[in-house]
Amino acid sequence: MDYRRLRKNKAIRNYVKETRVCLEDLIYPLFVVEGENKKQEISAMPQNYRFSVDKLVEEAKEISKLGIQGILLFGIPDNKDEFGTTAYCEGNIIQKAIKALKQAVPELYIIADVCLCEYTSHGHCGVICDEKVDNEKTLPLLAKAAVSYAKAGADCIAPSDMMDNRVAYIRKALNENNCNDVAIMAYSAKYCSAFYGPFREAAHSAPQFGDRKSYQMDPANRKEALKEVQQDIQEGADIVIVKPALPYLDILWQVKQQVNVPVCSYQVSGEYAMIKAAEKMNWIDGKKVAMESLIALKRAGADMIITYFAKDFAKGLLKDSDSIT
Repeated sequence: MDYRRLRKNKAIRNYVKETRVCLEDLIYPLFVVEGENKKQEISAMPQNYRFSVDKLVEEAKEISKLGIQGILLFGIPDNKDEFGTTAYCEGNIIQKAIKALKQAVPELYIIADVCLCEYTSHGHCGVICDEKVDNEKTLPLLAKAAVSYAKAGADCIAPSDMMDNRVAYIRKALNENNCNDVAIMAYSAKYCSAFYGPFREAAHSAPQFGDRKSYQMDPANRKEALKEVQQDIQEGADIVIVKPALPYLDILWQVKQQVNVPVCSYQVSGEYAMIKAAEKMNWIDGKKVAMESLIALKRAGADMIITYFAKDFAKGLLKDSDSIT
């Protein structure tokens, strides 16, 4: 067969296209800070900002009008301590943001990230004992944060800490607090990646000593990822995440083949920043590359994609695959 007959023009290429990215596939990450009238651009992530709650509401109204249906919310508090108290204390920044968003944009699906790294003075994802993260002491604090976000109105909880057994712990806590209808989107295959650098600037969450290799996954391991995903599903995860995205397409593909729950891919800050930086240098067509990367994630099996390109996609600023040369 001469396949060129099915590539002759745009119409036939669209008819036979196997993979499509839809706006309904995309989730937009947003950062919220204390204070008022704040919109601080993140230097390593152009066109991404830290918003105070009032400005966050304005942003949420805009993206909802554009057709973006869901956001992933990260909180950045003014005060941090050893135990990440501001992640779960009454009236914290995430609770305020969720309540304001639900009042102003009730149709928006709110996913609340659950971790302690943005809230701890040491920048690690859990309680530190003898310079190590104590898994068991961390679990109750994660559950406390999750319940507080759910009660504030979050539709979904996304534990990103990579503590063992945290999905089961959080699911039990949610059910005991009459939050049975709140979903869990677990960062199940979260690798210890160098691609997180810009995010750590955005969230002021870089570890102050050591690294996260003892609780995030080794980039060399594939079988371990599949085991982690299966364990989270058994513990009650409704959706599982593979993070980062493009460097782990093989993992995404294998997870999709082996599980019966929705699979999400997180196109992380470093992936976004690289495309933006190369575009600024005129080395690539950033709009085409961004679109091609989203297509790759869908082709590999992502049911949904967390991406900093969601707003550009919604505005029609990314060029479709037919324009790739």
